[in-house]
Amino acid sequence: MGEQTVQLDPLDARLISLLAAEPRIGVLELSRRLAVARGTVQARLDKLIARGAIKGFGPEVAPAAIGFGVTSFVTLEIIQRYGHDAVAEHLAEIPEVLEAHTITGGGDILCRIVARSNADLQRVIDQIVGYAGIGRAHTIIALAELIPYRTVPLVRSATNTRIA
Repeated sequence: MGEQTVQLDPLDARLISLLAAEPRIGVLELSRRLAVARGTVQARLDKLIARGAIKGFGPEVAPAAIGFGVTSFVTLEIIQRYGHDAVAEHLAEIPEVLEAHTITGGGDILCRIVARSNADLQRVIDQIVGYAGIGRAHTIIALAELIPYRTVPLVRSATNTRIA
């Protein structure tokens, strides 16, 4: 995953930016706003999807809006004989675990989790560490989101800087 597999040009960047701003926009309206043929827009979309640059068109859900107002980052130290895959399977069963990544440094896995309250956060953490493959958890509670998850600035940057 270290190498760039999809080369983006300014049209791709504009297309992705429009889709990010207005996810329900249709191909015909995209072609009108981008001032290119409908077939060009469809071909670009198909290429970006096939190569994995665009991963989906589903709704972006705000956890706080559906009752999960506490966000936390948890670093897990795993028991090595269990391995990352077994721990990942355990974590995948917990709905409040939004994402998990293997990491370098003091821990083995970093998770972003949500909960309804601090007391509920304790329940979620207890569920996470209740698995024998997890030795220790370090938890940090997020106080405020300063920059939400975003990719459009990255997409724009990718059109200006190519990785050789």
